Amino acid sequence: MTASTLLGLGCALLVIYCGAAGAVEKPITEICLTCMCEALSGCNATAVCVNGACGIFRITWDQWVDSGRLTVEGDSPMSDTAFTNCANDPICGADTLQSYMVRYGQDCNGDQQEDCFDYGAIHYMGPFNCQADMPYTYESIFKKCLKRQQQQWKQQI
Repeated sequence: MTASTLLGLGCALLVIYCGAAGAVEKPITEICLTCMCEALSGCNATAVCVNGACGIFRITWDQWVDSGRLTVEGDSPMSDTAFTNCANDPICGADTLQSYMVRYGQDCNGDQQEDCFDYGAIHYMGPFNCQADMPYTYESIFKKCLKRQQQQWKQQI
């Protein structure tokens, strides 16, 4: 799956999602989700799980549990395959990250804002280590993607 395909997922990446439980906050923008995907996996949906991290967002079991054990439609959160099914589904994976940031979102870099840079650090390094320096390769790809996506977005306006 390419970044442009991910951007085309539409309602899965909206700021607010209205489901059976009511409105759920979605703090991560489409651009930010796209760049997380690009930096983590190259948005390669063919590599299902790598070292316990699954899907294009490389979600871990612990992140999935902390996010409320979201599932793809028709799946039970208690099934043996619920985690991998969700993490490997771009929509469920994105919703998992949204829920994770609602729970653990914070200003990691001390700029008095909670934004995409913070979410990228929280997802990659965890909510209790997000103040540390991000690994160079991840940070480089992530920042280049953000710059490119923001430029493309501005050209569309």
